[in-house]
Amino acid sequence: QVQLVESGGGLVQAGGSLRLSCTDSGSTFSKQTMGWFRQAPGKEREFVAGVSWSSGDTKYADSVKGRFTVSRDNAKNTMYLQMNRLKPEDTAVYYCARDTYLYRSMVVTDLTTYNYWGQGTQVTVSS
Repeated sequence: QVQLVESGGGLVQAGGSLRLSCTDSGSTFSKQTMGWFRQAPGKEREFVAGVSWSSGDTKYADSVKGRFTVSRDNAKNTMYLQMNRLKPEDTAVYYCARDTYLYRSMVVTDLTTYNYWGQGTQVTVSS
């Protein structure tokens, strides 16, 4: 059973930083694109950032470009999201997800493309 576990969320003041981690217990992590999504209360889940299996492609939502950095360590089956200059509007539950297909070279932002999801970690940014 594949399991994705997020960690690193918490409460931070506006302008602060957090680093999220997502660890994958599966055996194909190094072959699959991974993504970060978030869902704020009353809103739909939205794409935040993603990294291809080889780290050759990364993609970001316009709202986080220049502030967030996605990366991965295939040796540790772990993906990261470094979040800097956080804003109150970044408050949400953050989820990591794994792409359905192997060796996809491009990051896809459509959440229906991802078939395994973590439980989520809460990020709260106070003003």
